Amino acid sequence: MHYSEKKPLFSTKEIIFRSNGRARVWHISSKMQIIVLILIALTAFWSVHSSHMYHRSWRILSRKNNELTATRDAYMDLMGDFVALQSNIAMMIQNLDKADNKSVNVEEYKQQASMVEERVKQITSHPELIDAEKLEEKTSLNEVSLQRDIAVSERNELRKQLVDLQKMVEDMRSAEMNVLDKVSQIAESEMKKIKDAISSINVSLKKRGMYFNASANNKKQQGSGGPYIPEENKFLQEKKVNDKVSSLYKTVDDVAYLREVLNYVPLGKPVSWSIVSSPYGSRSDPFKKTKAYHKGVDLAGRTGNKIKVMAKGKVIKTEYNSGYGNLVEIDHGNGFVTKYAHLSKSYVKKGQRLEIGDAIGEMGSTGRSTGPHLHYEVLYKGKDVDPMPFIRAKSS
Repeated sequence: MHYSEKKPLFSTKEIIFRSNGRARVWHISSKMQIIVLILIALTAFWSVHSSHMYHRSWRILSRKNNELTATRDAYMDLMGDFVALQSNIAMMIQNLDKADNKSVNVEEYKQQASMVEERVKQITSHPELIDAEKLEEKTSLNEVSLQRDIAVSERNELRKQLVDLQKMVEDMRSAEMNVLDKVSQIAESEMKKIKDAISSINVSLKKRGMYFNASANNKKQQGSGGPYIPEENKFLQEKKVNDKVSSLYKTVDDVAYLREVLNYVPLGKPVSWSIVSSPYGSRSDPFKKTKAYHKGVDLAGRTGNKIKVMAKGKVIKTEYNSGYGNLVEIDHGNGFVTKYAHLSKSYVKKGQRLEIGDAIGEMGSTGRSTGPHLHYEVLYKGKDVDPMPFIRAKSS
């Protein structure tokens, strides 16, 4: 039996080519075989690596695009929050402009709002960052590597702007709380003036065994009502802001309601440029010089001085009376009636509706009078009360 000797793996190989009766022999050395094998291995490795990198780049791009989309959505949400905040502050600044309160520094809040608006213009000066169509165009598979870099760069830029916007929103919320505090102070101040006025007139009423409850009168609408408080939304989800807004709306609603009630209560002086010549109550009669009861106050002035009504109401009497002279009587509702006597002229007719400040006539000296003056009476539920607390009372 013949055994051939086992040759090494990379032993010299021979390749024989026959053509036209001639033979050619190619010798492949061990070194050449090793080099060819290495080249084949490198080519296979490069193919596998390239395929892996391609799929990995696609996954990275997809993830970055998702992050970019999420960041963009967060950006848009914050922009919505900002618009709501800016709208509320603009409304509150308008209310501050209308308020008669010199202690409120309205310009300070206007400057804050202008500064924030300028920062928003700077941040939103690159609209292409939130353009959905351009984002879709940048996801072409033929430009994976390039678009991946662009996505990363834009994501970083958008995140930076998002941080700026978040800081801006926080500044706006802080400014808003300041405005809410100022508006709340104004509302509370108005409420205090109204309550002081009501307390003042009740001093006079209590002496006659009566009391005026402004919260329980026929000017209050029946059926439904209550303070207007907007439904909670994303902007009002913060408890501190929500509580402040709810409290503020309730106070403002109460102020508006009480002001409407006081429109029908005669507060203030019905004639200017006058002095009190005879007070309410016990006095010496100017004609008989004996003790007498005076149902109103006498406000002395010049003939022709305009007399104005200090509350809404309806004229229920306009006549000449021997004691009162030319007399006008007005019913204001809720039990309040006022009388104006000794007029030289009357401008109104029975049944006529009057608004606050309407002139009803001119001062004179008709009837039982010693000189030009206005005899002014205030009645509550049919009983005369001292008019001076009503004249001195101020609700604004």
